[in-house]
Amino acid sequence: MKTEFTAEQLEDPKIARSNEILRSCVHCGFCTATCPTYQVLGDELDSPRGRIYLIKDMLENDRDPDAKTVKHIDRCLSCLACMTTCPSGVHYMHLVDQAREYIEERYKRPMGDRALRWILARILPYPMRFRVALLGAKIGRPFARLIPDARLRAMLEMAPAQVPPVSRNDDPQTFPAQGERKKRVALMTGCAQKALNTDINDATIRLLTRLGCEVVVAEGAGCCGALTHHMGKTEESHATAAKNIKAWAREMDGEGLDAIVINTSGCGTTVKDYGHMFRLESLAGDAAWVSDIAMDVSELLMQLDLPDGADKEMVIAYHAACSLQHGQQIKTYPKDLLKRAGFSVVEPADSHLCCGSAGTYNLMQPEISKKLKDRKIRTLEAKQPDVIAAGNIGCMMQIGSGTGTPVVHTVELLDWATGGPKPPAMERAATGMSGVPILR
Repeated sequence: MKTEFTAEQLEDPKIARSNEILRSCVHCGFCTATCPTYQVLGDELDSPRGRIYLIKDMLENDRDPDAKTVKHIDRCLSCLACMTTCPSGVHYMHLVDQAREYIEERYKRPMGDRALRWILARILPYPMRFRVALLGAKIGRPFARLIPDARLRAMLEMAPAQVPPVSRNDDPQTFPAQGERKKRVALMTGCAQKALNTDINDATIRLLTRLGCEVVVAEGAGCCGALTHHMGKTEESHATAAKNIKAWAREMDGEGLDAIVINTSGCGTTVKDYGHMFRLESLAGDAAWVSDIAMDVSELLMQLDLPDGADKEMVIAYHAACSLQHGQQIKTYPKDLLKRAGFSVVEPADSHLCCGSAGTYNLMQPEISKKLKDRKIRTLEAKQPDVIAAGNIGCMMQIGSGTGTPVVHTVELLDWATGGPKPPAMERAATGMSGVPILR
C-alpha cells in the first residue's frame, strides 16, 4: 500500500511503525474471509482491509478522528484472525493498537461511552473491586430487562450466580516442586480471573508442581494491562504492565526464572508483546526479556513429562481462543495434551472464528457479541461433547453463559487426569447446580 507520510511525521516512532505496517498491505482482501465482524455485518469498513484504509487516512492526514472512523475501529474484536490469514504478514495488532491510542488522545466520546470505559478501566483490573461489582450486579440482575442501555444490561447479565471466595493460592508465595525440581517458573495470576474463577490458578499450581516445577507468585505482579491497552489508555496500561516487569525482573535477579507462565491467553498475547510496548522506554531491556520467556501454560506443559493417560471415554470439544490461536499462534498444543491425557478431542466448525468475548467487547458491543456467541455455541453443541474446554477465562464465561454443557479450562482437565480433583464445573453439572465454581 502506498503511503504519503511526511518526513516530519515519520520522525515519530509510532507513526513510523504504522507506516511500515500499512506499506506491507497489498489490498488482497483475504482478511475479509475470516473476519467475524465482516461476516456478521457485511460492511467493508467492518473488515480489516476497510479499517486499514480508515486508519491510514486518519494518521496520514493527522486529522482528528470522526464518529464514523471511531465506530468501525470500536467494532474490531482484535481477534487477530486477519493476521493468521494475511499472506503479506501485515501486523494488524500493532496498527489497530496505535489507532486506538490516537483515538483516545484526540476524540471526545459521548458522555455515556466515556463513563462506561472509565468504570471498566477502574474495576475489572482490580480483583477486589471487581468482586464487589459482581455482587452488586448479582443483586441487580433480576431487573436487567428494565434497563434500556444494552451495554448496562450486558454488565448485569454477566454476573455469575455465585462469586467464589478468594483463593489464598493467589497470594505472593512459592510452591515447591514435587520431587526433583526441573524448572522454576512465575505464574501470572491475573486480575478478572481471580474474581471469576479461582479453580484455574489452583489447578495450574497443582499440575505444574506435580510435574516438577517450582511455582512462584511474584510480589507486585497483577493485571497484564490488556484491558486498558485495548482501550487506547496507554499511560494506564503501561503503568500496570511495568509493575509486572519489575516484579518478574526481581525474581530473575534473585533465584532466576525459566519461564513466566500464563493460563489466560488474552493476557499471554499482551505479555508477549511487552517488548514492543516498552521498546521506547527505560524498561525496554527487562520488557524484552519478559516477552522472551513468557509462555502459555500449554507451551510449558509440552516441555514437561505429562504422563500418557488411559482412555477417559469422554468427548471434549476444544474451543480455540483467538488470543491463543491467532495472537500467539498456538494451535495444536492444548489438543495434543488433552489427547495424551486420554480424552477424545473434537473441534467445532469454523473454529477460527471468535466467540464474541474479546476482553470487554461483550460489554461494549453486546449485540454483535451475542450473535458471535450464539453461533459459537451452536457449532460446539453440534459435536455433542461431554465437556467444552478453553484456555481463556473470557471465552469460558461467554460460552458458559449460553450452554448447559460444562465449560472448563484445559489445565483443569489435565490436572484431573494426572491425580487432581475433578473440575468443579463438571461436578456441578452432574448435580444440577449452576454458577461460577466455589473454591474447595
